[in-house]
Amino acid sequence: MKFDSWSAFWAMDGYGFYVWLSFGLTIFALLALVVSTMTTKKSLLRAVKQKQARAARRKAAQKLENTL
Repeated sequence: MKFDSWSAFWAMDGYGFYVWLSFGLTIFALLALVVSTMTTKKSLLRAVKQKQARAARRKAAQKLENTL
């Protein structure tokens, strides 16, 4: 291992703040992307189910109207 101790590892020869900040921001961005994708998927699936239910109600109403 290049570093003599754990504190030297975390300090990264004086660049630790920037290194760990970049890792943290990258992980945050990736997590935000995953959460955003999951919420978008959920809302799209909900919209599709609503459209299907609306189409089924219209079809049932038309069928009822044709029998009268």
